[in-house]
Amino acid sequence: MNTSDRRARHSAFSDPGRHGQLLRDLSGIEEICTVVNNLVLHYRAEEHLLRDDRRDEINLRWISVLLDLDQARHSAPLLHPRPPADRVAGCCRDHALLAVAALREQGIPARTRVGFNVAPDFCGDHVVAEWWNGTRWQRFDPELQPGTRPFDIRDLPTGAGAPFETAAEVWTGYRAGRLDPSRYGVAPGSELSGPGFIRMYVVMEFLHRHGHEALLWDEIGNGITDSDADELARLLLAADAGDASAEDHLERRFQTDPKLRPGSTVIQLSPYGDPPVTVDLVR
Repeated sequence: MNTSDRRARHSAFSDPGRHGQLLRDLSGIEEICTVVNNLVLHYRAEEHLLRDDRRDEINLRWISVLLDLDQARHSAPLLHPRPPADRVAGCCRDHALLAVAALREQGIPARTRVGFNVAPDFCGDHVVAEWWNGTRWQRFDPELQPGTRPFDIRDLPTGAGAPFETAAEVWTGYRAGRLDPSRYGVAPGSELSGPGFIRMYVVMEFLHRHGHEALLWDEIGNGITDSDADELARLLLAADAGDASAEDHLERRFQTDPKLRPGSTVIQLSPYGDPPVTVDLVR
């Protein structure tokens, strides 16, 4: 099975469960992106719409559970408009994973990509999606609305000058002295920025690439050194460039490396500052 074939299969997190038909009813990338924004409320960008008693929705993790909640509230096709305040709270990870889930449910290879939005002053952490269009991985941002950016949001440019950089690209640039790591993270001046945060996001990118679409506040990457991140980033960049041996090496690391392979539980941190909790990932 080649890489694109593997990405057509659901992960534990993208599997819609009993709601598969709702995703199969969607037609094309634009319709999928419309649904993504119809269902998911960004807990930070739209926090004024999020009631305190619903703040934990950002930890739903599994697309099947997100769709359970949406259907309990609306019991309507996914294109039927939801009032903004009734959408399920999430973030870019959930926008991207829901889009990926819809594509995989239709047999189309898709994956989430973890990195940073490029901006003049500060580059915030972000997750986008990619789908295999038959010849290449086409990157798109399902969270953005058409006409809001000076580039094609459904076929994002990649490489030098791109509006989104993968964590591996940013880490490599930092290690080469080409960028200021303090400009990358959750917010300017946040402790969730800088070299340590970028290094952790290299691991996050690696996990998402292999179908473990972790929450962005899961505790991962403990024990990963700068040298480990250098090697991971090198392999990720090579795999993106079409190096099949690098792709295979990454897959072996995911399956066998105890520092990288996910366990049956994860320590879930909180962007709200709530105490950490241990979450069982086996369902």
